[in-house]
Amino acid sequence: QTQLVESGGGLVQPGGSLRLSCAASGFSLGYYDISWLRQAPGKERERVSCISSSGGSTNYADSVKGRFTISRDNAKNSGYLQMDSLEPEDTAVYYCNARLIGREVWGQGTQVTVSS
Repeated sequence: QTQLVESGGGLVQPGGSLRLSCAASGFSLGYYDISWLRQAPGKERERVSCISSSGGSTNYADSVKGRFTISRDNAKNSGYLQMDSLEPEDTAVYYCNARLIGREVWGQGTQVTVSS
């Protein structure tokens, strides 16, 4: 069964950190580019960060640049999003997406809530 499973979300205070994980099963994640996207209530889904299949290229939305770090471990068939200096505006459901030409796999999402 082809699937992505996110984990690591939760409730954190402003200024805190979380590390999201995205574990793939049923396919080799190493061939796919990985993106993390988020959707806050009442807002459109936005791309937060992406990383190439080799890990050699990364990209970040301006809103998270300098605070979030995307990475991957192809040997573990997993991707990660390290989120530091979290702000209330980062509250959203975070989704992992794996993309290859002609193929796309989505995770179910994990809730991140930043609140005091």
